Amino acid sequence: MRLTETEVQALLAETDGWKLTDERWIVKKYRFQDYLQGIEFVRQIAVISENANHHPFISIDYKLITVKLSSWRAKGLTTLDFDLAKQYDDVYKQMKQGEGE
Repeated sequence: MRLTETEVQALLAETDGWKLTDERWIVKKYRFQDYLQGIEFVRQIAVISENANHHPFISIDYKLITVKLSSWRAKGLTTLDFDLAKQYDDVYKQMKQGEGE
């Protein structure tokens, strides 16, 4: 079910670095130390997305990965978009923690 503008703003306030664009997408850019680390991130979030049967737009620009989420059926944002955003952020945090080891 599509979220209202108020619901979107409330959930957006709980996210780290996600931005609302065109009133129907949430977008975030992730930066990596090297190209292959970014590709590994894309692989991991692709598995999460496939398991949820909800697929983002992913742009790979060398060490910068841009992820864009929306729900086609709902013609806007749903709680699933925000749930996946959190899961993607968790993957990113785990990868960044692994850098320090």
